[in-house]
Amino acid sequence: QVQLVESGGGLVQAGGSLRLSCAASGRTFSSYTTGWFRQAPGKEREFVAVISRSGGSTYYADFAKGRFTISRDNAKNTVYLQVNSLKPEDTAVYYCAADPSGSYRDRAAYNYWGQGTQVTVSS
Repeated sequence: QVQLVESGGGLVQAGGSLRLSCAASGRTFSSYTTGWFRQAPGKEREFVAVISRSGGSTYYADFAKGRFTISRDNAKNTVYLQVNSLKPEDTAVYYCAADPSGSYRDRAAYNYWGQGTQVTVSS
């Protein structure tokens, strides 16, 4: 079992940056591939980025490439999502998820979820 808690969201102007954090409980967090998803009002939850257990491999949604960076510090049981050059269309609740049993892009594959952190980008 692992519990995930996101933080770092907020209100930011277009072009700004935020660093989202996902803190995990449990001593085996380094055993879990971990991803970020987001859900905008009225839209489905979509894949943003994923990082392997060691942090050696990362994959991004097309909209995130070049602007978002996922990283992890297993010693701190934390995964980060650095989001830069934010746009109003990035406004969403951002969720951390761990331990996918299928495709890492498929939200249904993840076994553990956090409660989300709101990111609002003003124009």
